[in-house]
Amino acid sequence: MSTTGDTSPQLPLTLRYPPDQRLDTFVDAPVGALAQLQALAMAGGDWVYLQGPDGTGKTHLALATCAAAEAGGRHAAYLPLQAARGRLRAALDAIEGNELVALDGLDTIAGDRDDEHALFEFHNRARAAGVAVLYTAQTTPDALSLCLPDLRSRLSQCARIGLSALDDAGRRAVLRDRAQRRGLLLDDAALDWLLHRVGRNIAGLAGLLDTLDRASLAAQRRITVPFLRQVLGPDR
Repeated sequence: MSTTGDTSPQLPLTLRYPPDQRLDTFVDAPVGALAQLQALAMAGGDWVYLQGPDGTGKTHLALATCAAAEAGGRHAAYLPLQAARGRLRAALDAIEGNELVALDGLDTIAGDRDDEHALFEFHNRARAAGVAVLYTAQTTPDALSLCLPDLRSRLSQCARIGLSALDDAGRRAVLRDRAQRRGLLLDDAALDWLLHRVGRNIAGLAGLLDTLDRASLAAQRRITVPFLRQVLGPDR
């Protein structure tokens, strides 16, 4: 793997990786998981295969691990594989030279033979160059619909972290924490309303906080259930 540095302008850490998505803001991580990812970020420890269904925080942890690496002075790259499907070789070539690479969403390229070959070759180059790699997927390597048995074998050699869906108490904790970081106060009634009327997908709920923040500032009002109905609609 090339050691040529990235000559493109470097964005500030807070712009490259959302400040909400850090290792220390993740709720209900498996025992030892955050320390394992911190070690990967800082010292290139065992490669990690992070698995879990939608909404369990895989992207959060992938971005957070990259942020931790860069905060420690290491070059990191995050690549959402769905966006690179069908052109993965070029996308991987573009991130050569990083010391940590997070590849998010293996499921989305599984079954594309060209992409799998590109990933297999990248995996081998990264190993040889001492680059740290974090993979994420919804399921285990054995359950991925891969064309290349050798790629499945390589993925199976990674250390594994399994994530489970949050319960409502965990979702409340995530939303409350992210709201507080924006200077917003969400009481239990408002949180219950959001969970029952908007849905339980954390990414979608967290995305609403920016809308609510702007609306609250514009109206100079606290975020209450009546205000939520006014902003998001009474039929939610």
